[in-house]
Amino acid sequence: MGQVIAAPARFNPWVIAMTVTLATFMEVLDTSIANVALPHIAGSLGATGDESTWVQTSYLVANAIILPMSGWLSTRIGRKRFYMACVVLFTLSSMLCGMATSLPMLIMFRVMQGLGGGGLGPSEQAILADTFTPAQRNMGFAIYGMAIVVAPAIGPTLGGWITENFSWHWIFFINVPIGIISLILTQRVVHDPPHVIEAKEKQGEKTDYFGIVSIVLGVGFLQYVLDKGEQLEWFDSGVICAFAALSATALIAMVWREWTFEHPIIQLRLLKNRNFATSTLSNFVLGVVLNGSMILIPQFLQLQLGYSAQQAGMALSPAGIALALLMPVAGLLAMKFDPRKVIALGFLLTSVSMFWMMRISLYVDFTTVVWMRVFQVVGIPLIFIPISTLAYVGMRQQDNNQVSGISNFVRNLGGAIGVSFLVSYLTRHRQISRVDLAAHLHRGNVFFDRFLAGLRQSASSTGISSANAGQHSLAQLQQMVDAQASVLAFISAFFVLGVIVAFLVPLPFLMKRPSTADMTAGQGMH
Repeated sequence: MGQVIAAPARFNPWVIAMTVTLATFMEVLDTSIANVALPHIAGSLGATGDESTWVQTSYLVANAIILPMSGWLSTRIGRKRFYMACVVLFTLSSMLCGMATSLPMLIMFRVMQGLGGGGLGPSEQAILADTFTPAQRNMGFAIYGMAIVVAPAIGPTLGGWITENFSWHWIFFINVPIGIISLILTQRVVHDPPHVIEAKEKQGEKTDYFGIVSIVLGVGFLQYVLDKGEQLEWFDSGVICAFAALSATALIAMVWREWTFEHPIIQLRLLKNRNFATSTLSNFVLGVVLNGSMILIPQFLQLQLGYSAQQAGMALSPAGIALALLMPVAGLLAMKFDPRKVIALGFLLTSVSMFWMMRISLYVDFTTVVWMRVFQVVGIPLIFIPISTLAYVGMRQQDNNQVSGISNFVRNLGGAIGVSFLVSYLTRHRQISRVDLAAHLHRGNVFFDRFLAGLRQSASSTGISSANAGQHSLAQLQQMVDAQASVLAFISAFFVLGVIVAFLVPLPFLMKRPSTADMTAGQGMH
């Protein structure tokens, strides 16, 4: 069913877009900034490194729980009211996080912050979908993409700079003035369109409490499993096994309930729409690739090349600038050409960039890493903007809240699964590569004997006694093997990502190309 025509916008759509993007950018940026500051937080609050990770885990669990319910909450209490409530909660909890004097206090306030932050992205996307006409949405979502995609790219650099030059408290305090500005602007320029007001006034049906409970338990336990699985040795841990079983049970119950209930919290039946189902799958993969590559490169730079967190952030920052510049370009391309072809090109470029990353080594220089990362993000806007636009083709306006909520939840879920999978993959493949390399290091291998003799001679030439030169050379050899095994693991991880994305190149053509009627129906209103 096509979009209904709404009244013209009360304010310039671009003013509305910049207003609602402000808070979302703040929330996404704060997530990546906090990662860098964890060691400083642990030291300041007298916590261990493992305990400090709860600062991030608590936020992610709360954020993941609210995301799938954001569409229902927007309809239930009004989208503008829900959005402003999220900004207030996020801003207030940010101030409290900065004032926290103990780890339990900080974790409690981070849960509040996660609940507030989880509703910002979906609300913004739904607001933009109603503010811009279908023909203009590509450019509107380009602004949204800058918040979702660019903020994580610059977060580590900014977080490192703030933490080293001020204190970790300021990564939370900087949110307060931004949140206040966002509230003032939102109150003035954002208004609920008629279909949102009408849907809110019709809210007389019974609340699906079973759906709420199953979502909270299923998503909450799943996020915990993904975040802590590698640290607790996955299914060797009784806690992970129990939480995984509880999550699976709750999620299965949730899917059954939401598919069959007349007034569900999550309208899963929208997935019957071919465009929305395909864009949902694309969003999931986008989350895997975006978050996965975001964690691979900093890890490689810091663990293998000895970069500081700030240096690693500097290597990633040019890609953030490139993303900001490419977002509007991708929006224009999606308007002028078949958006399905634009998405396919984005998947192709992303796949090629992952294969190019396989050229990394222990001797790769800073400039090469910068250009590798820049090329790696070129295809992301070509995927993100068209799939965000095509998700709404054939949808009713009253479903926009649900479309944005499901899309954001699936992308975040893909990111969580991608990071968890790649961290585990690196650990396992590093061990496998080390065993394979060590198998060639044995007496009788002429090249090994010559190399080991060279290491002994080099050690002796530095003044080490001949008795200790042998042990020194073996220790040096072990370090070399470990380093090379790690490099091989990273290369293999990029290969896996490249193959996954390559298989998705034909996926966009399952979508229906928007007709002229689709792109001219509906006028934004706020």
